[in-house]
Amino acid sequence: TSELIDSMVMPGIQGGPLMHVIAAKAVAFGEALKPNFKEYAKTIIENSKIMAEELIKLDYNLISGGTDTHLNLIDLSNKNISGKKAESALGFGGITVNKNMVPFDDKSPFVTSGIRFGTPAITTRGLGEEDMLKIVDFIDHVIKNHESIDEILEVKKMVNELMDGRPLFYY
Repeated sequence: TSELIDSMVMPGIQGGPLMHVIAAKAVAFGEALKPNFKEYAKTIIENSKIMAEELIKLDYNLISGGTDTHLNLIDLSNKNISGKKAESALGFGGITVNKNMVPFDDKSPFVTSGIRFGTPAITTRGLGEEDMLKIVDFIDHVIKNHESIDEILEVKKMVNELMDGRPLFYY
């Protein structure tokens, strides 16, 4: 049985020593060692919780009633839009989410009833509480107007204005 366990680790989940993976882990561990990382991680979760609370106020069904992590998972069944359509409309509007199945989902994994999104990338770009409120408004506006290209393009313009001067990467 030890051979079975060993083979699950190598090559199972470990795989080969790929240099880009090793480099990525080194960068991630380096970031985690920085003194401000704990505060950064705390801000990610605070931003996520703010978004969850605001979405609930707008009658969005968050799985588990909110979040304690960087992720929000929303069941869109009461919004008359599939996860796939929401992902597409929001993406067109400059907001990245993923379609996601929800508990007891009656739609296929290719369509889904839900979406999920996280806050690490926007927190890294320097967004805070006031920005989370704007983003929730953007999301809600696109969901409510997902069949209107003009409305979605208007949101995209506002998203671009919000993100102007907030680069994806900086050193």
